[in-house]
Amino acid sequence: MYKIGIDVGGTNTDAVLIDQNLNIVESIKVSTTDDIYGGILSALQYILKTSKVDPKKITQAMLGTTQCTNAIVERKKLSDIALIRIGAPAMQGVLPMIDWPEDLKFFVKEYISVAGGYEYDGKELAPFDKQATADFLQKIKGKVSAIAITCVFSPVRNEHEDECEALVKEILGDVHVSKSSQIGSLSFIERENATIINAGLHKVADSFTVGFAKSLSENGITNADVYLSQNDGTLMTMDLAQKYPILTIACGPTNSIRGASYLSQLADAIVIDVGGTTTDFGVIQNGFPRESSVAVTIGGVRTNFRMPDVASIGLGGGSIVREQNGVITIGPDSVGHRIQEDALVFGGAIMTTTDIAVRLGLADLGDKNLVSHIDLEFAEKVQVKIKEIVEDNIDKMKTSSQDCEVILVGGGSIIFPENFAGASKVLKPNHFTVANAIGSAISKVSGNFEQLISYDQTPREQVLEQAKAEARDLAAKAGAIPETITIVEIEEIPLAYYPGNTNKVRIKAAGDIRS
Repeated sequence: MYKIGIDVGGTNTDAVLIDQNLNIVESIKVSTTDDIYGGILSALQYILKTSKVDPKKITQAMLGTTQCTNAIVERKKLSDIALIRIGAPAMQGVLPMIDWPEDLKFFVKEYISVAGGYEYDGKELAPFDKQATADFLQKIKGKVSAIAITCVFSPVRNEHEDECEALVKEILGDVHVSKSSQIGSLSFIERENATIINAGLHKVADSFTVGFAKSLSENGITNADVYLSQNDGTLMTMDLAQKYPILTIACGPTNSIRGASYLSQLADAIVIDVGGTTTDFGVIQNGFPRESSVAVTIGGVRTNFRMPDVASIGLGGGSIVREQNGVITIGPDSVGHRIQEDALVFGGAIMTTTDIAVRLGLADLGDKNLVSHIDLEFAEKVQVKIKEIVEDNIDKMKTSSQDCEVILVGGGSIIFPENFAGASKVLKPNHFTVANAIGSAISKVSGNFEQLISYDQTPREQVLEQAKAEARDLAAKAGAIPETITIVEIEEIPLAYYPGNTNKVRIKAAGDIRS
Protein backbone atom coordinates (compact mmCIF):
# COMPACT_ATOMS: atom_id res chain seq x y z
CA MET A 1 0.00 0.00 0.00
CA TYR A 2 1.21 3.49 -0.84
CA LYS A 3 0.50 7.14 0.00
CA ILE A 4 0.95 10.13 -2.29
CA GLY A 5 1.46 13.65 -0.97
CA ILE A 6 1.21 16.81 -3.09
CA ASP A 7 1.91 20.38 -2.05
CA VAL A 8 1.07 23.26 -4.38
CA GLY A 9 3.17 26.38 -3.83
CA GLY A 10 3.34 29.68 -5.63
CA THR A 11 6.44 28.61 -7.60
CA ASN A 12 6.58 24.81 -7.50
CA THR A 13 4.26 21.84 -7.12
CA ASP A 14 5.92 19.01 -5.22
CA ALA A 15 4.82 15.38 -5.07
CA VAL A 16 6.13 12.36 -3.19
CA LEU A 17 5.17 8.68 -3.11
CA ILE A 18 5.85 6.74 0.09
CA ASP A 19 5.25 3.12 1.04
CA GLN A 20 3.51 1.67 4.09
CA ASN A 21 6.73 1.93 6.12
CA LEU A 22 7.01 5.64 5.23
CA ASN A 23 10.00 5.04 2.94
CA ILE A 24 10.24 7.52 0.07
CA VAL A 25 9.75 5.67 -3.23
CA GLU A 26 9.71 8.60 -5.67
CA SER A 27 9.54 12.40 -5.63
CA ILE A 28 9.28 15.22 -8.14
CA LYS A 29 9.24 19.01 -8.24
CA VAL A 30 7.47 20.68 -11.18
CA SER A 31 6.51 24.27 -11.91
CA THR A 32 3.13 25.39 -10.62
CA THR A 33 0.77 26.24 -13.47
CA ASP A 34 -1.66 29.15 -13.58
CA ASP A 35 -4.63 26.78 -13.32
CA ILE A 36 -3.00 24.75 -10.48
CA TYR A 37 -4.22 21.43 -11.89
CA GLY A 38 -1.73 21.30 -14.76
CA GLY A 39 1.10 21.11 -12.24
CA ILE A 40 -0.72 18.50 -10.14
CA LEU A 41 -1.36 16.32 -13.20
CA SER A 42 2.26 16.59 -14.36
CA ALA A 43 3.52 15.58 -10.93
CA LEU A 44 1.10 12.66 -10.67
CA GLN A 45 1.95 11.35 -14.12
CA TYR A 46 5.69 11.55 -13.46
CA ILE A 47 5.38 9.74 -10.12
CA LEU A 48 3.31 6.92 -11.60
CA LYS A 49 5.51 6.54 -14.69
CA THR A 50 8.88 6.45 -12.92
CA SER A 51 7.85 4.42 -9.88
CA LYS A 52 5.86 1.88 -11.94
CA VAL A 53 3.58 1.45 -8.91
CA ASP A 54 0.07 0.15 -9.63
CA PRO A 55 -2.22 3.20 -9.13
CA LYS A 56 -4.79 0.97 -7.43
CA LYS A 57 -2.27 0.25 -4.65
CA ILE A 58 -2.26 3.92 -3.65
CA THR A 59 -4.75 4.02 -0.77
CA GLN A 60 -4.27 7.57 0.56
CA ALA A 61 -3.74 10.88 -1.24
CA MET A 62 -3.00 14.16 0.54
CA LEU A 63 -3.10 17.68 -0.90
CA GLY A 64 -1.78 20.94 0.47
CA THR A 65 -2.87 23.96 -1.55
CA THR A 66 -2.68 27.75 -1.54
CA GLN A 67 -6.01 28.27 -3.31
CA CYS A 68 -7.89 29.63 -0.28
CA THR A 69 -5.06 32.02 0.53
CA ASN A 70 -4.93 33.17 -3.08
CA ALA A 71 -8.69 33.76 -3.21
CA ILE A 72 -8.48 36.17 -0.26
CA VAL A 73 -5.29 37.93 -1.33
CA GLU A 74 -6.44 38.30 -4.96
CA ARG A 75 -10.09 39.10 -4.00
CA LYS A 76 -11.36 36.46 -6.44
CA LYS A 77 -13.76 33.49 -6.46
CA LEU A 78 -15.37 34.34 -3.10
CA SER A 79 -19.01 33.30 -2.67
CA ASP A 80 -21.89 35.71 -2.01
CA ILE A 81 -22.84 35.36 1.66
CA ALA A 82 -25.02 36.86 4.38
CA LEU A 83 -24.08 37.45 8.03
CA ILE A 84 -26.30 36.85 11.06
CA ARG A 85 -24.87 38.35 14.24
CA ILE A 86 -26.51 37.16 17.48
CA GLY A 87 -25.85 39.62 20.28
CA ALA A 88 -28.19 42.62 20.09
CA PRO A 89 -28.34 45.01 21.77
CA ALA A 90 -24.89 44.38 23.33
CA MET A 91 -22.95 44.14 20.05
CA GLN A 92 -24.52 46.92 18.01
CA GLY A 93 -21.87 49.50 18.83
CA VAL A 94 -19.33 48.02 16.38
CA LEU A 95 -20.39 47.20 12.84
CA PRO A 96 -19.22 44.02 11.10
CA MET A 97 -16.07 44.32 8.96
CA ILE A 98 -15.44 47.79 10.42
CA ASP A 99 -11.66 47.50 9.86
CA TRP A 100 -11.68 45.46 6.63
CA PRO A 101 -10.08 46.70 3.42
CA GLU A 102 -12.88 48.20 1.33
CA ASP A 103 -12.11 46.00 -1.68
CA LEU A 104 -12.72 42.82 0.37
CA LYS A 105 -16.24 43.56 1.63
CA PHE A 106 -17.95 42.90 -1.71
CA PHE A 107 -18.96 39.29 -1.08
CA VAL A 108 -21.01 40.02 2.08
CA LYS A 109 -24.34 40.95 0.51
CA GLU A 110 -26.62 41.19 3.56
CA TYR A 111 -26.29 41.54 7.33
CA ILE A 112 -28.57 41.51 10.40
CA SER A 113 -28.03 41.79 14.14
CA VAL A 114 -30.61 39.98 16.27
CA ALA A 115 -31.17 39.54 20.00
CA GLY A 116 -29.44 36.69 21.79
CA GLY A 117 -25.99 35.66 22.96
CA TYR A 118 -24.33 34.97 26.28
CA GLU A 119 -22.24 36.45 29.07
CA TYR A 120 -18.69 35.22 29.73
CA ASP A 121 -20.04 32.67 32.23
CA GLY A 122 -22.68 31.25 29.88
CA LYS A 123 -25.60 33.25 31.28
CA GLU A 124 -28.04 34.18 28.51
CA LEU A 125 -28.02 37.86 27.51
CA ALA A 126 -31.40 37.58 25.81
CA PRO A 127 -33.47 34.86 24.12
CA PHE A 128 -32.55 34.18 20.48
CA ASP A 129 -34.88 36.22 18.24
CA LYS A 130 -36.12 33.51 15.87
CA GLN A 131 -38.80 35.68 14.26
CA ALA A 132 -36.44 38.48 13.20
CA THR A 133 -33.99 35.87 11.89
CA ALA A 134 -36.71 34.03 9.95
CA ASP A 135 -37.91 37.29 8.35
CA PHE A 136 -34.33 38.10 7.30
CA LEU A 137 -33.83 34.65 5.81
CA GLN A 138 -37.03 34.95 3.77
CA LYS A 139 -35.76 38.29 2.39
CA ILE A 140 -32.41 36.88 1.21
CA LYS A 141 -33.70 33.55 -0.08
CA GLY A 142 -32.01 32.76 -3.41
CA LYS A 143 -29.57 35.68 -3.14
CA VAL A 144 -26.66 34.02 -1.32
CA SER A 145 -25.00 30.60 -1.24
CA ALA A 146 -23.64 30.68 2.31
CA ILE A 147 -24.49 32.04 5.76
CA ALA A 148 -22.03 33.13 8.47
CA ILE A 149 -23.41 32.94 12.02
CA THR A 150 -21.68 34.65 14.94
CA CYS A 151 -22.78 34.86 18.55
CA VAL A 152 -21.42 36.57 21.64
CA PHE A 153 -19.35 34.10 23.71
CA SER A 154 -20.29 31.18 21.48
CA PRO A 155 -17.07 29.32 22.46
CA VAL A 156 -18.63 29.14 25.95
CA ARG A 157 -22.16 28.22 24.82
CA ASN A 158 -23.26 27.56 21.25
CA GLU A 159 -27.00 26.78 21.56
CA HIS A 160 -28.09 30.03 19.87
CA GLU A 161 -25.81 29.37 16.90
CA ASP A 162 -27.22 25.85 16.62
CA GLU A 163 -30.81 27.17 16.74
CA CYS A 164 -29.94 29.68 14.04
CA GLU A 165 -28.38 27.01 11.82
CA ALA A 166 -31.50 24.84 12.11
CA LEU A 167 -33.62 27.83 11.06
CA VAL A 168 -31.32 28.52 8.08
CA LYS A 169 -31.63 24.92 6.88
CA GLU A 170 -35.41 25.01 7.33
CA ILE A 171 -35.91 28.18 5.29
CA LEU A 172 -33.00 28.22 2.82
CA GLY A 173 -32.42 24.51 2.42
CA ASP A 174 -29.00 23.24 1.35
CA VAL A 175 -26.73 26.27 1.83
CA HIS A 176 -23.29 26.33 3.42
CA VAL A 177 -23.35 27.45 7.08
CA SER A 178 -20.29 28.65 9.01
CA LYS A 179 -20.67 28.97 12.80
CA SER A 180 -18.16 31.01 14.78
CA SER A 181 -18.11 28.52 17.67
CA GLN A 182 -16.46 26.02 15.31
CA ILE A 183 -13.98 28.44 13.71
CA GLY A 184 -12.31 30.78 16.19
CA SER A 185 -11.84 31.30 19.91
CA LEU A 186 -12.46 34.26 22.25
CA SER A 187 -12.43 37.85 20.88
CA PHE A 188 -15.71 38.43 19.10
CA ILE A 189 -14.63 40.65 16.21
CA GLU A 190 -11.68 38.46 15.17
CA ARG A 191 -13.81 35.31 15.46
CA GLU A 192 -16.53 36.91 13.37
CA ASN A 193 -13.99 37.91 10.73
CA ALA A 194 -12.71 34.33 10.45
CA THR A 195 -16.27 32.99 10.19
CA ILE A 196 -17.16 35.40 7.38
CA ILE A 197 -14.02 34.44 5.44
CA ASN A 198 -14.73 30.74 5.96
CA ALA A 199 -18.23 31.13 4.52
CA GLY A 200 -16.90 33.06 1.53
CA LEU A 201 -14.40 30.32 0.69
CA HIS A 202 -16.84 27.42 0.46
CA LYS A 203 -17.06 27.32 -3.36
CA VAL A 204 -13.27 27.54 -3.65
CA ALA A 205 -13.04 24.53 -1.35
CA ASP A 206 -15.62 22.61 -3.36
CA SER A 207 -13.59 23.30 -6.49
CA PHE A 208 -10.18 22.09 -5.32
CA THR A 209 -11.46 19.08 -3.37
CA VAL A 210 -13.59 17.78 -6.23
CA GLY A 211 -10.90 18.70 -8.76
CA PHE A 212 -8.19 16.86 -6.85
CA ALA A 213 -10.35 13.74 -6.53
CA LYS A 214 -11.08 13.90 -10.26
CA SER A 215 -7.39 14.24 -11.22
CA LEU A 216 -6.58 11.18 -9.10
CA SER A 217 -9.36 9.17 -10.73
CA GLU A 218 -8.24 10.15 -14.23
CA ASN A 219 -4.81 8.69 -13.44
CA GLY A 220 -6.22 5.39 -12.20
CA ILE A 221 -5.91 6.21 -8.48
CA THR A 222 -9.41 5.03 -7.60
CA ASN A 223 -8.88 3.30 -4.23
CA ALA A 224 -7.42 6.27 -2.37
CA ASP A 225 -8.99 8.12 0.54
CA VAL A 226 -8.45 11.84 -0.05
CA TYR A 227 -7.26 14.24 2.65
CA LEU A 228 -6.44 17.95 2.76
CA SER A 229 -3.65 19.53 4.80
CA GLN A 230 -4.62 21.79 7.69
CA ASN A 231 -2.57 24.67 9.04
CA ASP A 232 -1.82 22.88 12.33
CA GLY A 233 0.25 20.19 10.62
CA THR A 234 -2.51 17.57 10.52
CA LEU A 235 -5.01 16.37 7.92
CA MET A 236 -8.75 16.55 7.42
CA THR A 237 -11.18 14.71 5.18
CA MET A 238 -12.66 16.22 2.01
CA ASP A 239 -15.97 16.76 3.84
CA LEU A 240 -14.27 18.74 6.62
CA ALA A 241 -12.22 20.73 4.10
CA GLN A 242 -15.43 21.74 2.35
CA LYS A 243 -16.94 22.76 5.70
CA TYR A 244 -13.87 24.57 7.11
CA PRO A 245 -11.78 25.76 4.12
CA ILE A 246 -10.18 28.51 6.20
CA LEU A 247 -8.19 25.81 8.02
CA THR A 248 -6.20 25.14 4.84
CA ILE A 249 -4.70 28.65 4.90
CA ALA A 250 -0.94 28.53 5.59
CA CYS A 251 -0.86 24.73 5.31
CA GLY A 252 2.23 24.98 3.05
CA PRO A 253 4.61 26.12 5.81
CA THR A 254 3.18 23.59 8.27
CA ASN A 255 3.68 20.78 5.74
CA SER A 256 7.31 21.83 5.37
CA ILE A 257 7.77 21.94 9.14
CA ARG A 258 6.31 18.46 9.58
CA GLY A 259 8.33 17.13 6.64
CA ALA A 260 11.53 18.67 7.99
CA SER A 261 10.93 17.06 11.37
CA TYR A 262 10.36 13.65 9.78
CA LEU A 263 13.41 13.83 7.49
CA SER A 264 15.76 15.06 10.21
CA GLN A 265 14.24 12.99 13.06
CA LEU A 266 14.18 16.14 15.20
CA ALA A 267 11.08 16.94 17.26
CA ASP A 268 12.23 20.41 18.35
CA ALA A 269 14.02 22.85 16.03
CA ILE A 270 13.69 25.95 13.87
CA VAL A 271 12.71 25.10 10.30
CA ILE A 272 13.68 27.32 7.36
CA ASP A 273 11.74 26.54 4.18
CA VAL A 274 13.17 28.32 1.15
CA GLY A 275 11.07 28.54 -2.00
CA GLY A 276 11.54 30.44 -5.21
CA THR A 277 9.97 33.65 -3.97
CA THR A 278 9.80 33.57 -0.17
CA THR A 279 11.44 31.97 2.86
CA ASP A 280 9.29 30.79 5.77
CA PHE A 281 10.67 30.50 9.30
CA GLY A 282 8.77 28.18 11.65
CA VAL A 283 9.29 26.19 14.82
CA ILE A 284 8.72 22.49 15.39
CA GLN A 285 7.73 21.61 18.97
CA ASN A 286 7.10 18.03 20.01
CA GLY A 287 6.82 17.11 16.33
CA PHE A 288 4.16 19.71 15.47
CA PRO A 289 4.33 23.34 14.31
CA ARG A 290 4.23 25.96 17.05
CA GLU A 291 0.99 27.92 16.84
CA SER A 292 0.84 31.70 16.85
CA SER A 293 -0.28 33.25 20.15
CA VAL A 294 -1.40 36.54 18.58
CA ALA A 295 -4.15 37.56 16.17
CA VAL A 296 -3.17 36.79 12.58
CA THR A 297 -3.92 39.06 9.63
CA ILE A 298 -5.13 37.40 6.42
CA GLY A 299 -5.50 39.61 3.36
CA GLY A 300 -5.72 42.67 5.62
CA VAL A 301 -8.27 41.11 8.03
CA ARG A 302 -7.56 40.32 11.69
CA THR A 303 -8.60 36.80 12.71
CA ASN A 304 -8.11 34.60 15.78
CA PHE A 305 -8.41 31.04 14.53
CA ARG A 306 -5.42 28.78 14.91
CA MET A 307 -2.46 29.61 12.67
CA PRO A 308 1.16 28.46 12.65
CA ASP A 309 3.77 30.79 14.10
CA VAL A 310 5.51 31.49 10.80
CA ALA A 311 7.52 34.49 9.66
CA SER A 312 7.80 34.98 5.88
CA ILE A 313 10.31 37.18 4.07
CA GLY A 314 10.73 38.04 0.40
CA LEU A 315 13.88 36.01 -0.12
CA GLY A 316 14.09 32.87 -2.25
CA GLY A 317 15.96 31.09 -4.99
CA GLY A 318 14.51 33.37 -7.63
CA SER A 319 14.92 36.67 -5.76
CA ILE A 320 16.36 39.38 -8.00
CA VAL A 321 19.76 40.82 -7.00
CA ARG A 322 20.58 44.45 -7.84
CA GLU A 323 23.24 47.02 -7.06
CA GLN A 324 22.39 50.68 -7.31
CA ASN A 325 24.79 53.41 -6.21
CA GLY A 326 26.83 50.87 -4.30
CA VAL A 327 23.81 49.51 -2.42
CA ILE A 328 22.96 45.81 -2.82
CA THR A 329 19.29 44.81 -2.72
CA ILE A 330 17.90 41.28 -2.71
CA GLY A 331 14.23 40.85 -3.65
CA PRO A 332 11.49 41.00 -2.56
CA ASP A 333 10.58 40.63 -6.25
CA SER A 334 11.41 37.28 -7.81
CA VAL A 335 11.44 35.58 -11.19
CA GLY A 336 9.38 32.86 -9.47
CA HIS A 337 8.50 29.84 -11.57
CA ARG A 338 10.26 31.43 -14.57
CA ILE A 339 13.68 30.88 -13.02
CA GLN A 340 14.72 28.40 -15.75
CA GLU A 341 13.99 31.03 -18.40
CA ASP A 342 15.09 34.24 -16.66
CA ALA A 343 18.07 33.43 -14.38
CA LEU A 344 21.57 34.02 -15.77
CA VAL A 345 22.72 30.48 -15.07
CA PHE A 346 19.98 29.16 -17.37
CA GLY A 347 20.70 31.65 -20.17
CA GLY A 348 18.39 34.42 -19.01
CA ALA A 349 19.13 38.07 -18.41
CA ILE A 350 18.22 38.58 -14.72
CA MET A 351 20.64 38.12 -11.82
CA THR A 352 19.14 36.02 -9.02
CA THR A 353 20.27 34.59 -5.72
CA THR A 354 20.63 31.21 -7.46
CA ASP A 355 23.20 32.78 -9.83
CA ILE A 356 25.13 34.01 -6.78
CA ALA A 357 25.05 30.53 -5.20
CA VAL A 358 26.40 28.95 -8.41
CA ARG A 359 29.10 31.62 -8.71
CA LEU A 360 30.27 30.87 -5.15
CA GLY A 361 30.20 27.10 -5.69
CA LEU A 362 27.32 26.52 -3.25
CA ALA A 363 25.20 24.92 -5.96
CA ASP A 364 25.82 23.06 -9.20
CA LEU A 365 23.05 23.62 -11.71
CA GLY A 366 22.65 25.29 -15.07
CA ASP A 367 25.81 26.48 -16.80
CA LYS A 368 28.29 27.97 -14.33
CA ASN A 369 30.17 29.61 -17.22
CA LEU A 370 27.19 31.94 -17.68
CA VAL A 371 27.83 33.50 -14.25
CA SER A 372 31.64 33.58 -14.34
CA HIS A 373 31.51 37.31 -15.17
CA ILE A 374 29.95 38.12 -11.77
CA ASP A 375 32.61 39.78 -9.62
CA LEU A 376 33.57 37.37 -6.81
CA GLU A 377 33.78 40.14 -4.20
CA PHE A 378 30.29 41.31 -5.17
CA ALA A 379 28.93 37.75 -4.88
CA GLU A 380 30.47 37.38 -1.42
CA LYS A 381 28.86 40.66 -0.29
CA VAL A 382 25.48 39.37 -1.47
CA GLN A 383 26.05 36.14 0.46
CA VAL A 384 26.94 38.07 3.64
CA LYS A 385 23.71 40.07 3.29
CA ILE A 386 21.67 36.87 2.83
CA LYS A 387 23.32 35.34 5.90
CA GLU A 388 22.55 38.41 8.01
CA ILE A 389 18.89 38.37 6.97
CA VAL A 390 18.56 34.71 7.92
CA GLU A 391 20.33 35.14 11.27
CA ASP A 392 18.07 38.07 12.21
CA ASN A 393 14.99 35.94 11.57
CA ILE A 394 16.39 32.96 13.48
CA ASP A 395 16.76 35.27 16.50
CA LYS A 396 13.15 36.43 16.11
CA MET A 397 11.84 32.85 16.21
CA LYS A 398 13.87 31.79 19.27
CA THR A 399 12.38 31.97 22.76
CA SER A 400 15.77 32.06 24.53
CA SER A 401 19.31 33.22 23.87
CA GLN A 402 20.60 29.65 23.59
CA ASP A 403 21.70 28.28 20.23
CA CYS A 404 19.19 25.91 18.65
CA GLU A 405 19.14 23.32 15.89
CA VAL A 406 18.07 24.53 12.44
CA ILE A 407 16.69 22.46 9.57
CA LEU A 408 17.01 23.78 5.99
CA VAL A 409 14.46 22.54 3.46
CA GLY A 410 12.97 23.64 0.16
CA GLY A 411 14.51 23.82 -3.29
CA GLY A 412 15.66 27.39 -2.74
CA SER A 413 17.80 26.48 0.29
CA ILE A 414 20.77 25.97 -2.05
CA ILE A 415 21.29 29.74 -1.80
CA PHE A 416 22.05 29.57 1.95
CA PRO A 417 25.32 28.68 3.69
CA GLU A 418 25.15 25.77 6.12
CA ASN A 419 26.19 27.65 9.24
CA PHE A 420 24.53 30.55 11.03
CA ALA A 421 25.16 32.50 14.20
CA GLY A 422 22.62 31.37 16.80
CA ALA A 423 22.41 27.84 15.38
CA SER A 424 24.07 24.95 17.23
CA LYS A 425 23.67 22.76 14.15
CA VAL A 426 22.31 23.27 10.63
CA LEU A 427 20.87 20.19 8.92
CA LYS A 428 19.88 19.76 5.28
CA PRO A 429 18.38 16.24 5.18
CA ASN A 430 17.95 13.98 2.17
CA HIS A 431 14.89 14.86 0.05
CA PHE A 432 15.02 18.39 1.50
CA THR A 433 13.63 19.85 -1.75
CA VAL A 434 10.24 18.14 -1.32
CA ALA A 435 9.85 18.34 2.47
CA ASN A 436 6.45 20.02 2.08
CA ALA A 437 5.01 17.12 0.06
CA ILE A 438 6.50 14.65 2.53
CA GLY A 439 4.92 16.59 5.40
CA SER A 440 1.56 16.29 3.69
CA ALA A 441 1.96 12.55 3.09
CA ILE A 442 3.04 11.57 6.62
CA SER A 443 0.69 13.85 8.57
CA LYS A 444 -1.67 12.58 11.25
CA VAL A 445 -5.26 13.59 11.95
CA SER A 446 -6.15 15.53 15.07
CA GLY A 447 -8.89 16.61 17.41
CA ASN A 448 -8.83 19.95 19.23
CA PHE A 449 -10.69 20.75 22.45
CA GLU A 450 -10.92 24.40 23.55
CA GLN A 451 -13.23 25.85 26.19
CA LEU A 452 -13.48 28.33 29.07
CA ILE A 453 -13.81 26.43 32.35
CA SER A 454 -13.97 27.52 36.00
CA TYR A 455 -11.81 25.38 38.25
CA ASP A 456 -13.94 26.63 41.16
CA GLN A 457 -16.90 24.73 39.74
CA THR A 458 -15.01 21.63 38.53
CA PRO A 459 -11.67 20.38 39.92
CA ARG A 460 -8.74 20.90 37.55
CA GLU A 461 -7.80 17.20 37.37
CA GLN A 462 -11.35 16.27 36.41
CA VAL A 463 -11.49 19.03 33.78
CA LEU A 464 -8.26 17.90 32.13
CA GLU A 465 -9.28 14.23 32.02
CA GLN A 466 -12.63 15.13 30.46
CA ALA A 467 -10.95 17.48 27.99
CA LYS A 468 -8.39 14.84 26.97
CA ALA A 469 -11.17 12.33 26.39
CA GLU A 470 -13.07 14.85 24.26
CA ALA A 471 -9.95 15.64 22.19
CA ARG A 472 -9.29 11.92 21.62
CA ASP A 473 -12.91 11.41 20.56
CA LEU A 474 -12.68 14.32 18.11
CA ALA A 475 -9.50 12.86 16.60
CA ALA A 476 -11.17 9.46 16.19
CA LYS A 477 -14.17 11.07 14.49
CA ALA A 478 -11.76 12.86 12.13
CA GLY A 479 -10.33 9.51 10.99
CA ALA A 480 -7.58 8.59 13.46
CA ILE A 481 -6.98 5.00 14.58
CA PRO A 482 -8.09 5.08 18.26
CA GLU A 483 -5.18 3.05 19.65
CA THR A 484 -2.63 5.40 18.00
CA ILE A 485 -4.12 8.63 19.40
CA THR A 486 -1.91 10.54 21.82
CA ILE A 487 -2.19 13.91 23.52
CA VAL A 488 0.35 16.18 21.84
CA GLU A 489 -0.43 19.54 23.42
CA ILE A 490 -2.01 20.84 26.64
CA GLU A 491 -2.45 24.55 27.25
CA GLU A 492 -4.03 26.23 30.26
CA ILE A 493 -4.34 30.01 30.31
CA PRO A 494 -5.62 31.64 33.55
CA LEU A 495 -7.94 34.55 32.73
CA ALA A 496 -7.32 37.10 35.46
CA TYR A 497 -9.99 39.48 34.17
CA TYR A 498 -12.73 36.84 34.65
CA PRO A 499 -14.37 36.21 38.05
CA GLY A 500 -13.25 33.10 39.91
CA ASN A 501 -10.60 30.66 38.81
CA THR A 502 -11.49 30.71 35.09
CA ASN A 503 -9.08 29.18 32.58
CA LYS A 504 -8.98 28.68 28.84
CA VAL A 505 -8.22 25.00 28.36
CA ARG A 506 -6.93 23.81 24.98
CA ILE A 507 -5.89 20.24 24.26
CA LYS A 508 -4.82 18.64 20.97
CA ALA A 509 -4.84 14.90 20.30
CA ALA A 510 -3.44 13.28 17.13
CA GLY A 511 -3.25 9.80 15.67
CA ASP A 512 -2.43 7.83 12.52
CA ILE A 513 -4.94 7.77 9.67
CA ARG A 514 -7.11 4.73 9.19
CA SER A 515 -5.87 2.83 6.14
